[in-house]
Amino acid sequence: MAVEGGMKCVKILLYVFLLAFCACAVGLIAVGVAAQYVLSQTISQEATPGSVLLVVIIAVGAFLFLVAIVGCCGACKENNCLMITFVIFLSLIMLVEVAAAIAGYVFRDKVMSEFNKDFRQQMKNYPKQNHTGVSILDGMQENFKCCGAANYTDWGNIPLEPKGRVPDSCCINVTQGCGINFKVKDIYTEGCVEKIGIWLRSNVLVVAAAALGIAFVEVLGIIFACCLVKSIRSGYEVM
Repeated sequence: MAVEGGMKCVKILLYVFLLAFCACAVGLIAVGVAAQYVLSQTISQEATPGSVLLVVIIAVGAFLFLVAIVGCCGACKENNCLMITFVIFLSLIMLVEVAAAIAGYVFRDKVMSEFNKDFRQQMKNYPKQNHTGVSILDGMQENFKCCGAANYTDWGNIPLEPKGRVPDSCCINVTQGCGINFKVKDIYTEGCVEKIGIWLRSNVLVVAAAALGIAFVEVLGIIFACCLVKSIRSGYEVM
C-alpha cells in the first residue's frame, strides 16, 4: 500500500533523526562541559550569564538524550502515548535552545565585562595567590600570548618583587626570571582581556549558532513524529 510504504519511510527517517538527536545531545554536553571548564579558569565561580547559559546547554543536552530514547521506544513499539510525549518534550527542548541561542547573543558583551573584572582582580591577587591561582593566570598569558589586562603596563600597578617586573609568563620565550629587567621586544605587549574576550564571545556565538541549527533539525523530527502518530491513530501497520 502506498500509505503504508510512505509511513515506513517516515519511520526510517525518524530513526535517523533520533540517532542524530543522540549525537547532538552528546555534542551539546561535550561543548557545554568544555566551555564551562574554560570559563571556570577565566571567570570567578560566581554565577554569571555566561556560566548559567552553559549549565542550561548541558542540561538541554542530557534531556535531549533521554527524550531521544523515549522517541526510539515509541517508534519501535508504535506506542501513541510515547510518541506524543516525545513530540511535546522535543518541542519544549527546541524552545529552550532558541532561547539559549538568543541569550548567548544578547549576553556576549556581558561575558567580556565579567571577564575583564575578574582578570583584573586575579592580577591584584597574583602576589599572594597560591600555586594554583598563579598557574591559571600564567597559563592564560602563555596560551593567548598576552600580558596584563589592557597591556603589559598594567603589571606596573601590581606590587611584584622585584619592583617593575612582569610575570615570566609574559615573556615570548619563557625562562626563569625572564620577567625581571625585561625588554619590551622580549615580552607580549597586548592585553589579555581583549584577546581572550574576543575568543569567549566567538565561542558563545558558535554555541548559539549550533543550538539554532539543532533546533531546525528538531523541527523536522517533530514533523516526522507527528506523521507517525497520525498513522498509528489511523490504525495503519507500520513495518
